[in-house]
Amino acid sequence: MSIPDCMQGRLSVPAIGAPLFIISNPDLVIAQCKAGVVGSFPALNARPAEVLEEWLIRINEELDAHNQVNPDYPAAPYAVNQIVHGSNDRLMHDVELCVKFKVPVVITSLGARPEVFDAIHSYGGICLHDVINNRFAHKAIEKGADGLICVAAGAGGHAGTLSPMAFIQEVREWFDGPILLSGAISTGDGILSAIAMGADLAYLGSAFIATKEANADPKYKRALVDYAAADIVYTNLFTGVHGNYLKPSIEAAGLNPDDLPESDPSKMQFGSGGSNKSKAWKDIWGCGQGINAIKSVVPTSDLVERLRNEYKQAQQRVLAA
Repeated sequence: MSIPDCMQGRLSVPAIGAPLFIISNPDLVIAQCKAGVVGSFPALNARPAEVLEEWLIRINEELDAHNQVNPDYPAAPYAVNQIVHGSNDRLMHDVELCVKFKVPVVITSLGARPEVFDAIHSYGGICLHDVINNRFAHKAIEKGADGLICVAAGAGGHAGTLSPMAFIQEVREWFDGPILLSGAISTGDGILSAIAMGADLAYLGSAFIATKEANADPKYKRALVDYAAADIVYTNLFTGVHGNYLKPSIEAAGLNPDDLPESDPSKMQFGSGGSNKSKAWKDIWGCGQGINAIKSVVPTSDLVERLRNEYKQAQQRVLAA
């Protein structure tokens, strides 16, 4: 196991809440961290750019206050997701704020840049980079990432196509640092499965959309309760990058989910790109194939408690086998 030092003794279950575009906000992040999982949010969720500093101040203050009252059960650290893509003209502004506030974990996506990694390392922060195959994993580590988020088949939003078992095996063969697994994980059993395959931490997104703190349309949250894996469509139409989306939301936008055209990857614009700009993410709902495990909309603390109990029960079953 290679769990980062900043997370040692601070997790109730070995998991990170994935950064959810539009949806992740300070309320959700703080609730996740207090419950014992790493909470995260995309820097671009804080709009306009000046709001990011307000969010970082609030998150730091509230988690510090929690830790002072609960010294034996400190909150998990939080993470900020940076989109390292040419379309993100805020990148270095947002990275500078991460340096200013010494954000403990930075998650980088859609590009690996040494100057970003160097900036976070300057104060002792760590960088986790998400990848969809072994080739990109090698590049990220070569450029300075500390750990890898292996985004396998079935993950919500932007996702790869590799089997999690094959993906983790290939990466673990040469990399002994922190590895996270993303892809249809919504239960404690799934978290233990990720660990058994060789990951250090599980990476969960969709389950946290259906929480009371998440900044998601109530209809979106309800859809995660009502639908299952067969209702997910994998397409690059909406952003130029392939991802998984709820079929009913595509139909509601007047599109045929069984006959979607391909988008031009060179036109990618995070959060608004592709040939259907006005509908990406806001109206076309991203989610992973593990949504059948979502049975109701609950407070984040209740979700994490369920995951923790399921994880312990799964461990006991394995020991008894």
